[in-house]
This record gives sequence, structure tokens and C-alpha cells, in this order.
Amino acid sequence: MPDHLPRRQVLRTAGALGLGAAAAGALTSTAEASSTPDRLASMGAHHGKLEIRKDPFGTTPDGRKVDVYTFTNGRVTISMLTWGATIQRVETPNRRGRVENISLGFDNLPDYAALSPYFGATIGRYGNRIAKGQFSIDGTKYQIPVNNGENALHGGTIGFDKRVWSAKTVQTAKAVGVAFTYISPDGEMGFPGELTTTVTYTLDREDNLRIDYHATVKGKPTIVNLTNHVYFNLAGEGSGSIDDHVLQLNAPKYTPVDEGLIPTGEIAPVAGTPFDFTKPTAIGARLRGDHPQLVVGRGYDHNFVLGGQPGHDGMRFAARFWEPEEGRTVTVHTTEPGAQFYSGNFLDGTFRGIGHKAYRQGDAFAFETQHFPDSPNHPNFPSTVLRPGQTYKSTTVYTFGTK
Repeated sequence: MPDHLPRRQVLRTAGALGLGAAAAGALTSTAEASSTPDRLASMGAHHGKLEIRKDPFGTTPDGRKVDVYTFTNGRVTISMLTWGATIQRVETPNRRGRVENISLGFDNLPDYAALSPYFGATIGRYGNRIAKGQFSIDGTKYQIPVNNGENALHGGTIGFDKRVWSAKTVQTAKAVGVAFTYISPDGEMGFPGELTTTVTYTLDREDNLRIDYHATVKGKPTIVNLTNHVYFNLAGEGSGSIDDHVLQLNAPKYTPVDEGLIPTGEIAPVAGTPFDFTKPTAIGARLRGDHPQLVVGRGYDHNFVLGGQPGHDGMRFAARFWEPEEGRTVTVHTTEPGAQFYSGNFLDGTFRGIGHKAYRQGDAFAFETQHFPDSPNHPNFPSTVLRPGQTYKSTTVYTFGTK
């Protein structure tokens, strides 16, 4: 979902950070020296060689330094920021071996701080929407700042995507990556309890990007729904529409939404609707139909209920995306019960990304593994309550390939 905020609302959010229109002058960015293709090409000369490096990316107005970590297996290269524990770049080869960046993002910190519609960010405390920003735990009511019409989106006005995370390099014989940690104090954005979150991103020799989420809470029970909001275009970032991307989605059901994109509470079958991707189907094949849910979402911006039973490791196949011309694929497995499939409906050409190309409507997709939107207000949805003494754990794996 971006769940993209309208540009003016993003700018209001930037104002809450003390950035506003002066963001470009208030933040410094050293990305030009640290994220060039030449630098990435110098890493991992041979497939299977695991490497990682850290470079400065910029400085926030209050003096916090933001770094970019770049790690590779010699075939796939990932760049991540300590700002929002954000995936900035995903570089993968097409079927002819040509490597391109396939994720949307920016080459500077000011744009991430002031404009980004969650490009590649780690989302928390609560991914997706909460109706009117309100929920109750054990009879106590809580209010989250609303930032998406009358609803709260992705943790409120200043969610985990706008925090600087601490980072630690992770490297074994089989994988390389970064463990990001953020401690959210009791009451931050209205959420109860002190939440300690660690999200570990690792790339292995088989081109699997694994995301392990871990969280505990002190003092009071809270709600948690963590995800990553990477946007993909498998033909290359800024290359145009994703209408021809083919999607197979392991989801026999989905959760319809109202005009505010809040689930109605119904869990509906996809059979006979434009939401049926149980067989490989082009994303654009039914995108411009008149189904009421497509009209409400301006396309796909819905939570899908994953089917089948998890394996012994708790994982199950969620989805596979394939871009026919370049041949790139990304396959997703997860422990989560749902996933938000978003077809880039609110990208409007006002954002220019890493490749200095405008991102327009339908130029990327997001696939956010998750518990369901607004779960605290729907007893029939899987619970997102985390209590002291419990541990939140979740894993999602993106596997990059070609066919």
C-alpha cells in the first residue's frame, strides 16, 4: 500500500520533523560519493563472494549521522540506510546478466526525510492503517496521530520509517547483512509500552534476502505489525509501468475496504473477481475495470489472506512476480498470515528517484507481508497484541532470480 500519502500530506509530516520546505538546506547528504554504480560494481567480483561496507549518507538537522550499508554476494547487491532501516537499492541481473537497480528510492537524505512515500522503509509500530487512529487493549483506549485522512497509517506521523536506527554488521559463511535496532519509548506516537525492535536483513549465496523481525515490550501491552515497504519494478527503477508484470499470489481470500481503505471486517473470496491471482496473471489485465474495490483503491491496495499451511519452519509461499521482457523474478515466502499488494496507484510524477526519473502511477508495486490492517478493531482478524514477557517474531524472504 504506499500506501502513499498525498504530496501535501507528506510535506506536513516533514513539518512535524522540523524539515518542511527547508529540508534540503537543513539536512546534509553525502550520497553522491557513497552510492554510485561504480562503487557498487567494485564489490563482489565473483558470485558467491560475500562482502559488506559502510559509508556516510548524510546528517539530520539535530546532528545524527545516517549511514548506508552495501552488501553483496557478487550477483545481487543491496544498499540499506540507517534512516528508517530502509532498502535504498536492490541490484540484480536480468536473464542476459545485465545488472540494474529494481527498487525505488532516492540518492539523498533530504528527499527521504521530506518526501518519501515509505520507499523501502521498515514500517512500525503498526504497518498499514488503524481506523481513526484508535484502538483498545484490556479496556484502555489509545489514540495514534492520524496522517491518512481520518486514519493512522504506518505508525502515525513519525513512524519507524523516520527514525535513525542503530546498526550492526552481520556476516557468516553463508550470508551477509545488517541488524538494525530501534527502541521506541512508552507513549511514542501514542503507543503503550517501551518496544525494542531488531530487524535483521541478510543476503545469502542463493540470492535470498531474508528479513527477520524481533520485538519485545516492557511495562504495558502494545500492538505490533512490522513490515518492509520496498517498491519494485523488475524491468528497472524508473523504467515505466508494471502492468505487464505477471503475478501469482497464494491468496484465496482478501479483506475488502471502505472509502478510507479501512477493512470492513469481511474476509471475501477472490474467485470471480479481479483479485484472483491464484493463477499467474498480468497485473494490468484487470486493473482498469469497474469493480467497486478497484475504484475505491484506485487499483490494488488491499490485504490478501494467504492460503495453505505453513511448513515446518513456519514459512509458506506468498507470491511470485515475473517481468517477461527482462526475465527478472522475485518470489516471496513468509510466516505472516497476510500481505498488502499495492500497484503504485498514488505515484504522481512528483518524485524523482535514484535514476533521476519521475515515478508515475503504476510504475512500481509493493508487497508488504503483514498481519491484517486495523486488526485491533476486528476481533475476527489475527491478533497483533504483544504483552510483556512475549516475543514478536516474523520472517519474510525475497528470492531474486530470472526465467
